[in-house]
Amino acid sequence: MSYELVKTLHILSMVLLFGTGLGSAFYKWMADRSGHVGHIAITNRHVVLADWLFTTPTVIFQPLSGLWMVLQVGLPITTPWVMLSLGLYALAGACWLPVVWLQIRMRSLANQAAAAEQALPAEYWRMARCWFWLGVPAFIAMVAVVVLMVFKHIPGVNV
Repeated sequence: MSYELVKTLHILSMVLLFGTGLGSAFYKWMADRSGHVGHIAITNRHVVLADWLFTTPTVIFQPLSGLWMVLQVGLPITTPWVMLSLGLYALAGACWLPVVWLQIRMRSLANQAAAAEQALPAEYWRMARCWFWLGVPAFIAMVAVVVLMVFKHIPGVNV
């Protein structure tokens, strides 16, 4: 596989990861703000599905393709921007894993409340706050990774 093809797939994967995450967060947050249990239940189902279909594959592909490119250009993995990118990516991942569990649990709680035509329990709203606040450092970390990806500098190498 050529460097240019992997780089293109890496960039497209980053766009998909970033776009799916931001879009899912926006729609879930707006559904929660609506207070309409049926709408919240459907949106939670879609957010969990989007994570499995789009986020999970890109979360796996991003570091693999990034490290492959680093190795292809002979760049040491200890290069500061590479290490910082990996650290920020790990921070985002450490926030994302509990978010996945929270989304699955909130989906179940919302489905139960919608089926019973009841209000969402207090547990749902506690989880929603946690979900939101875990997203803040993850989002900031991913923005920083994108900035590092765009503005990296490798002397003598055009990547």
